[in-house]
Amino acid sequence: MTTWINVKLLDPKCKPERKTAGAVGYDLVAREGVEILAGRVGKVPVGVCLEMAPGTEAQVRPRSGLTLRGLIGVLGTIDSDYRGEIGVLLHNTTGEHATVRAGERVGQLVFARVVLPTLKPVEKLTDTARGAGGFGSTGGNLDPGSLLARVLADDE
Repeated sequence: MTTWINVKLLDPKCKPERKTAGAVGYDLVAREGVEILAGRVGKVPVGVCLEMAPGTEAQVRPRSGLTLRGLIGVLGTIDSDYRGEIGVLLHNTTGEHATVRAGERVGQLVFARVVLPTLKPVEKLTDTARGAGGFGSTGGNLDPGSLLARVLADDE
């Protein structure tokens, strides 16, 4: 089944594109250059507005190439009733200012169907073999000195 999503481009050079037949993400490019201060988060406008059917969402995901430069993309959700310009949030983890150039690929857009259940408050959940174990608990033994082991120990 083909799904149609209406796309309004604020700049024709910002058309989201899949680069290969197997790609699930549509590349997003910066509509304008943005300087992101060291240690700060910057918003990069990508010149794209969407109209999606109810029950559809778009996820803004990071690009690995920017991560290698110390610019960590922040995962974002675009709701079906949002009509404004999409922005990609980038966290500059370096000790220097970073510049994103106009036309540079800054994120990926992935579409998904959503389930909107009715949330039912209860006093107790059913038991499972896993229980409340999370954050790496299914991976076997944790190194006691690891950050994850220390965080889990603090929760107990």
